[in-house]
Amino acid sequence: MNNNYNKYNPYPAVEISNRQWPNNLITEAPTWCSVDLRDGNQALVEPMDSIRKMRMFKQLVEIGFKEIEIGFPSASDTDFNFVRELITEGHIPTDVTVQVLTQSREPLIIKTIDSLKGCENAIIHLYNSTSTLQRKVVFKDTKEGVKKIATDGAKIIADHLHLLSTSNIRLQYSPESFTGTELPYALDVCENVLDVWEANISKPVIINLPATVEMSTPNIHADQIEWMGNNFSERKRVILSLHPHNDRGTAIAATELGLMAGADRVEGTLFGNGERTGNVDLVTLGLNLFTQGINPNLDFSKINNLIETAEFCNRLPVHERHPYAGSLVHTAFSGSHQDAIRKGMDNIENSKSEKWAVPYLPIDPADIGRTYEAIIRVNSQSGKGGTAWLLETDYHVRLPKGAEIELSASVQKIADKTGNEITSNIIWQTFNENFIVKKPFELIDFKVKGANRETNLEIINAKVSYKNKIIQFSSQGNGPISAFVNGVRENFNLQFTLEDFGQNTRSATSKAESAAYVELKFNNGKNSVFGCGIDTSITVAPILAVISAINKIDLN
Repeated sequence: MNNNYNKYNPYPAVEISNRQWPNNLITEAPTWCSVDLRDGNQALVEPMDSIRKMRMFKQLVEIGFKEIEIGFPSASDTDFNFVRELITEGHIPTDVTVQVLTQSREPLIIKTIDSLKGCENAIIHLYNSTSTLQRKVVFKDTKEGVKKIATDGAKIIADHLHLLSTSNIRLQYSPESFTGTELPYALDVCENVLDVWEANISKPVIINLPATVEMSTPNIHADQIEWMGNNFSERKRVILSLHPHNDRGTAIAATELGLMAGADRVEGTLFGNGERTGNVDLVTLGLNLFTQGINPNLDFSKINNLIETAEFCNRLPVHERHPYAGSLVHTAFSGSHQDAIRKGMDNIENSKSEKWAVPYLPIDPADIGRTYEAIIRVNSQSGKGGTAWLLETDYHVRLPKGAEIELSASVQKIADKTGNEITSNIIWQTFNENFIVKKPFELIDFKVKGANRETNLEIINAKVSYKNKIIQFSSQGNGPISAFVNGVRENFNLQFTLEDFGQNTRSATSKAESAAYVELKFNNGKNSVFGCGIDTSITVAPILAVISAINKIDLN
């Protein structure tokens, strides 16, 4: 890029004394306005047809948006007809206000007003660009000339509102490209529009300050919003609205700081679809509030349905790494991350805490309708925690620590060899091959006879096949497992000790299976082997685990 950076100028700071926003907190959700059907639609390679528009509108209503910009009715017959369809066919709920956009030109304003006839609640959104660059390059006009465009449009709307006398109409003005406009001039234009519309406390007007092009760092954007809020002649006659774009990739931060700076309302789109790098993402903004303990007043509990609708209507994919919504954002491949997540999930379950606190997961996936299946996935970068998690969550097998390490090593070899992600099915197959070893020893029959009244030792009868020869024996021990271990050692001349034993139920149904795990020590206690047994009998499962382990000793 050499010295090309020299042709760009840094954005100037805002001269503001005693700024307040850095010390403020967001304590409640703003008023949200979705502009998916207008601003988002304008940015699509293939704009939505009426079917897609209707599906998007109904999805936005279902989520809980109370203000929805539905189109630019003077710009195309498609938009005009869609506005009419929503109104005449009764698709707009009584608690939802639709918004329509118009440029400051009389024929366009008249057509826009005509589109709203019969609408119960609507916002007419007037805009014209006020930026220094556009005044110079596009309009080739003075400040007074551009301000007159705004006030003329505001007067035309005011003069024609009688055509919508049966409707509840609110008004909105946007000095488009606000971020490229001198603040005193932007304020002057807005104040003049407010005066034309006779804005007051009982009839406030929405002043929308669009970052049509994101030009500065988020802190400067917040300064701009605070400056405007501080300098309106009567702040209470203004509903201060934000409309951020994402050219610098900081629209979310700019919006949050803008809210801290006093904004009341936010316009944006689902997943940030919009021109160039997009509008601000209302899903991320809403869920950011949610994870701070604030009700966003929008329902994202079925986020997969929302993604499906957005992808169908926009014909654009939601990225796998998109905040909250992406298919991989709740997933850990790293071994250390997997271990921390697993321990965090165990802590949540064991502590019964109502507060979410799991490392690497800022939100509970269940709160947005995601299952826990995808939290941990295994590849060559994963450790024992990921393998154990999938085995436990998908197959309800909880291996002891040493067995986890052994299984992980086997899984790691497969991952390194293939270079592929390891599925839970592969882990299950590998577990069976390594821990449920059925030959050369095979349990044919096992019964607990009862306790010896003289010794209080358990007596068992067992039948074991070894290399096609069946051996039947009876033995005693402190319990059925101990008795079986004693019998195997005596009848097959094996030298090992039972080091550890564990067991868990694999399901709570009437056909519940038990999974049992044993650790045997052999070679004078220098080596360990782990075996697992699964059976509907809680007595037989640990015996099968012992069989699996001694089969591994025999193979060694």
